Amino acid sequence: MEKDFILAIDQGTTGTRCILFDSSFRGVHRAYQEHPQIYPRPGWVEHDLEAVWKSVRETAALALKSGSVDPGRIAAIGITNQRETTCVWDRDGGRPAGNAIVWQDRRTAGMCDDLRRQGKEETIQKLTGLLLDPYFSGTKLSWMLENIPEIRKGAESGRMAFGTVDSFLLYRLTGGRVHATDVSNASRTLLFNLETGRWDPELLEIFRVPEGILPRVGDSAGVAGETRGLDFLPDGIPIAGIAGDQQAALFGQQCFAPRTAKLTLGTGSFLLVNLGPEAIRSRHRMLTTVAWKLGSGNIQYAIEGSAFIAGAQVQWLRDGLQIISRADEVEALAGSVSDSAGLVVVPALVGLGAPYWKPEARGLIAGIGRDTTRAHLARASLEGIALINVDLIDAVAEDIQDRPLALNVDGGAAANDLLCRMIADFSGLEVARPDFLETTARGAAMLAGMGVGWLEDLSGFDSIRQKARRFPPEMDEHRRKEVRERWKEAVRKA
Repeated sequence: MEKDFILAIDQGTTGTRCILFDSSFRGVHRAYQEHPQIYPRPGWVEHDLEAVWKSVRETAALALKSGSVDPGRIAAIGITNQRETTCVWDRDGGRPAGNAIVWQDRRTAGMCDDLRRQGKEETIQKLTGLLLDPYFSGTKLSWMLENIPEIRKGAESGRMAFGTVDSFLLYRLTGGRVHATDVSNASRTLLFNLETGRWDPELLEIFRVPEGILPRVGDSAGVAGETRGLDFLPDGIPIAGIAGDQQAALFGQQCFAPRTAKLTLGTGSFLLVNLGPEAIRSRHRMLTTVAWKLGSGNIQYAIEGSAFIAGAQVQWLRDGLQIISRADEVEALAGSVSDSAGLVVVPALVGLGAPYWKPEARGLIAGIGRDTTRAHLARASLEGIALINVDLIDAVAEDIQDRPLALNVDGGAAANDLLCRMIADFSGLEVARPDFLETTARGAAMLAGMGVGWLEDLSGFDSIRQKARRFPPEMDEHRRKEVRERWKEAVRKA
């Protein structure tokens, strides 16, 4: 039987998407299923790992069924995942040792404050390229070890295994034979040394983590293990590509050269710029992270910045103000006026992320006049989403001492043509939007394809580069400067 499909498992925060890709890395059959969110206390967010696993099993089966594809035709599996969500399970049977702690969870804020008082923040940032924040896995695992006696005891005896979601799925897919992760996910834990590419003894001591609980760190493309003992896939399918979701999107957008960038516009937004083999440190509290590692090549790095609010601003217009009934109505409403009539919206509904780092900031609407309409509010909201991401682009440009060569967008909000035009106009960069927006899953499939030898090197992807709609900047420099100055004044007040 010809093995002519790759199955990409895209395990996200609110649900799981499985897509079958053909030999040209076109997504041809897909399925999606949500899984429950658990909020035990204010600021706590958890996932039931059995529910996550169930969503993987069922979406994989549905994707195969939707295309009447025999599972024996799957050449490889690629995994991409929500990156910092923290899982611990028993090696005997893979039983979860409680719920996973989700990346959004803030229960370890006090632990981070304690480490700052102990003078550990600078060391952690220097070794990891990350900020000391509850967002990352290290403090979450430390909390589990300190607060769940079964986990501490099991970790010290070698019975318990820790991993991000990719690692848990790999363990289950291989019937408990492989406990591993890739460098991109490892780099999001606060336990991984960015320069050496290994778990760091000093960091393990700071967070009181026994090394025996950690997964083996492997490449992003390469056979990590094979399926075994599953009821929805046959034995022997290689799991050959693994990457965190944002890195997978960078790969799926074919941003292989230094200074190429992708901007994912979802509920929030994530900007990643390829740094190549040099781990440039940010002066704006952006993150330096591993992009990927392929075979015998060097680790490739990326610089990353994120905004807390992107598509969520449109959701607020729909659900909070109720000026639209569906999110996709915002483009027509905003486009019904030629400008925002001096209105400025700062979408800081849950604070401002990079490069401002003002958690106390709140959303602001400035410049309301007697002639202001809901259309102006819709347009100014899209402008605010665009401008907050242009601030990220400017910060990265200062860090790398150059402008990105290209800006590729993806994610649900990238379907909005007007928003793409605004980003191009305000940044002065051409924006490219691929026809297929599920670039995270595509990146996982491409890595898996490399892992099983479908392509020998990155040049093999040149012939299958996606078609893209391009949005060149059209705004003149004087108008751009005027808009940016008005925006900066509003941000100062937020």
